[in-house]
Amino acid sequence: MTVVVVNYRGAEDTTTCLRALFTDVDYPPDLLQVVCVDNASGDGSAELIRTSVPRAEVVEAPENLGFAGGCNLGARRAKGSVLAFLNNDARPDAGWLREAVRVLREDPAVGAVASKVLDWDGKVVDFVDAGLTWFGMGYKRHAGEVDDGSHDAPRDVLFATGSAMVVRTELFAELRGFDERFFMFYEDVDLGWRLNLRGWRVRYEPKSLTFHKHHASMKSVDTSRELFLLERNALAALYKNLSDDVLAKVLPAALALVVRRATARGDIDPTQLEITRRPADPADDAAPVPIARQALAGFLAIDQFVELLPSLAESRKAEQAARRRTDADLLPLMRKAMEPAYPLPRYLAAHEVLVDVFGLEGVFGRPRRVLVLTGDAISPKMAGPAIRAWNMADVLVAEHDVRLVTVNPLCAPPDAAFPVLRARQKELGEHVDWADVVVLQGHALEYLPQVKERSSTKVVVCDMYDPMHLELLEQGKDGTDEQRALDLVGVTRVLNTQLARGDFFLCASERQRHFWLGHLAALGRLTPSLYDTDPTVRSLLAVAPFGLSAKPPTRTGPGLRDALGIGADDKVVLWAGGVYSWFDPLTLVSAVDELRERRPDARLVFLGMKHPNPEVPDMDVAGQTRALAGRLGLTNKHVFFNESWVAYQDRQNWLLDADCGVTTHYEHVETTFAFRTRVLDYLWAGLPIVTTDGDSFADLVEREGLGVVVPSEDPVALAAALEKAMYDEEFAAACAERIAVVRERFTWEVALAPLVEFCRNPRPSADRLPGSSPMVRNKPLGTREKVERDIKLVREYLDAGGPSELAKRATGRVLKKLRGRG
Repeated sequence: MTVVVVNYRGAEDTTTCLRALFTDVDYPPDLLQVVCVDNASGDGSAELIRTSVPRAEVVEAPENLGFAGGCNLGARRAKGSVLAFLNNDARPDAGWLREAVRVLREDPAVGAVASKVLDWDGKVVDFVDAGLTWFGMGYKRHAGEVDDGSHDAPRDVLFATGSAMVVRTELFAELRGFDERFFMFYEDVDLGWRLNLRGWRVRYEPKSLTFHKHHASMKSVDTSRELFLLERNALAALYKNLSDDVLAKVLPAALALVVRRATARGDIDPTQLEITRRPADPADDAAPVPIARQALAGFLAIDQFVELLPSLAESRKAEQAARRRTDADLLPLMRKAMEPAYPLPRYLAAHEVLVDVFGLEGVFGRPRRVLVLTGDAISPKMAGPAIRAWNMADVLVAEHDVRLVTVNPLCAPPDAAFPVLRARQKELGEHVDWADVVVLQGHALEYLPQVKERSSTKVVVCDMYDPMHLELLEQGKDGTDEQRALDLVGVTRVLNTQLARGDFFLCASERQRHFWLGHLAALGRLTPSLYDTDPTVRSLLAVAPFGLSAKPPTRTGPGLRDALGIGADDKVVLWAGGVYSWFDPLTLVSAVDELRERRPDARLVFLGMKHPNPEVPDMDVAGQTRALAGRLGLTNKHVFFNESWVAYQDRQNWLLDADCGVTTHYEHVETTFAFRTRVLDYLWAGLPIVTTDGDSFADLVEREGLGVVVPSEDPVALAAALEKAMYDEEFAAACAERIAVVRERFTWEVALAPLVEFCRNPRPSADRLPGSSPMVRNKPLGTREKVERDIKLVREYLDAGGPSELAKRATGRVLKKLRGRG
């Protein structure tokens, strides 16, 4: 821990402050470094402080660098992984540092801690919350009020007061510290603003307590100089940190308001230069006009803001490129952004006019922009990935501005409450630039090389509901061994890239969650800091199963009986999805052959044999299924194939014609972690479910009594299960009753709740925040420890391989040193 205290001609206060750091603060002395920067006081302060507090490291600035520059100079001397700033006219409570460090340890996304600050007697509030007006004026909310205990709950704030704040050292360095152009005032506002924009949090912690005399160093300075700095620095912070579209509206109004504040403060007659008010004597017309220093401060602030613009423009480029959060995201932290802040009548009138004319009430209310990106075909006939992406967009559009974009050539969407667009890979950059949050699935990240980079500032949600590499183990069986191995390596790399890059992940079941946790752990994403903050890791990886409509299915047209010529009294078991390699339709066809002997009116219908995505080829198992049904004499008698695909908006008509739903699969690892998406349609339609054992849906069916679960590849057991589900009316009714309860847990609104919650407050994952680093590092080895370590290694090498092994290891270590890595 390094504490920096800046002194300027206040040696008495500074000495009191430094002594308190060593005597009153409950922090291990061997872990506490105190740096005092003397800002070229020129009055003997530096030597007096050295003599009075010899344990403090005194650094003499070559000139007065201001509070910002002095703090930065001291920070460059920091040895600790945590950096604290304390005003020289403040004193710390015993728990000041300990409580702040606790907050930083508990949450790796907290970049800085805002301490509670009271007056010297501990009775009146100095700092308990931060506010920011739309025109850039940062202020301390509740300052001057009696501390009645109502501000003793931790909360996120926009900034910490520079008089008592604690920040991660490497993060402070990453942001290049305080902006020294500010000299003093609002450098803390600017730093907190930049921290929040980059995705870090600033946390107010009331147990981290200090006491402050408040501006003891400004007693001899006229208020006009303070006003000048406040006005100029507010404009500078505003210019650096607001987004382009917001700044375009706010800056002209803010500049106009500075002028009105100046004329109101100085009680200047604003009409005195009207040509109709010329005095009778021309000599009097040319006479100087007196102007109060408080008024002059505002005019000079604008002048010097203009002077700073070239360098501020460079800083603005850097801040806007690094931002991860929107102005709207930070609006709650501004508290009362539209507050006028000054009670001057003429000023208040101007504030009202400017807010109205520039439309500032709605400026910060831009909805968050969410891009949902898929590689699947979007049309009336959609498969699982497109259905899931569609419903993500549909759920999110209630709160955000959403685009659904596909890179698939087929994009002929039904009517939607959000834009649905097709984009070539080279056109995706425009959509990514537009978005605040990118939600993607499948191979989509591969189309976004700029987002794949660790330096990318986009917040990315990766939908991992489809373990593609496990599917490929089954899907690729018809290929050569070499090609299967190459394809598997490629798909695994695609998934690992997503897992290494994403800020938040979704999967379809608890089984999948365990699987992906293993992946994340292997890639180093399950860090100690994440685990300490969230032992469940649900803040990184959440379960969001496939969903179903909250509205019950209602018939809108003809169904499968009309389409396939099936009788009204026939019993129908429906296969409500595609026929893919990881399924087992062959055992199902054999089971129907078994069942027809005693139930001649039993019918099996395959809802779709042709995948709606034209880029997905037919799989060999589809041909095998047709062939088996033909050999057994079942085709168009007991087994019916819809050779195309049923439109997503029409599927309820087919479901409502069925008596039960079925899904069968083999016993393999793909099954273990799969989530059979179209099976949810059976829940939606209230159909009893017959399923093979082994996947998460089978667990649900068995646990909740939604149907019958059978062993894999057992046509006899499967036939009996189909008979029970279709012909036992009492059993089917009981299943339907329980399904009505369970399906409420799978509506899209419920299923996607983790995504909705994340998008309300999206942040980069803590391990992707710039400037993140371990708070507690290993203690450097001393000479004795190094010798003991080397002796131990020599013994190990000799035991492992004798002198030759020792020579090899020694050579490697020398080479490592020469390359600069040791």
